[in-house]
Amino acid sequence: MLNQYETVFILTPVLSEAQIKEAVDSFKKIITSNGGEILHEEDWGLKKLAYPIQKKSTGYYHLFEFKSEGSLIEKLELEYRRDERIIRYITVKLDKYSIAYGERRRNRIKESKNEEN
Repeated sequence: MLNQYETVFILTPVLSEAQIKEAVDSFKKIITSNGGEILHEEDWGLKKLAYPIQKKSTGYYHLFEFKSEGSLIEKLELEYRRDERIIRYITVKLDKYSIAYGERRRNRIKESKNEEN
């Protein structure tokens, strides 16, 4: 049975747009090549950190919501730890309430984008 997860990682702010895209694509590939299915992705952009990490006060935030086997999480987090571009990450297994909230939030985002167009 596949579980649903949400992972957020923070990239160092010294990266160029191309380097950020390459890093995000590499983590997306890790998820999909190990049998995971990406349900939703959000780029939160450059944000101020709550406290300095590695002498940096800002970072690029990115979120993936995906379905996978539990064994993928260990592989994904190992890659986060190995990659010097990642300054923080967190992966959370979603329960039925979190899944329902995520779907409502995505629908609101879609509706607001449709109203803009």
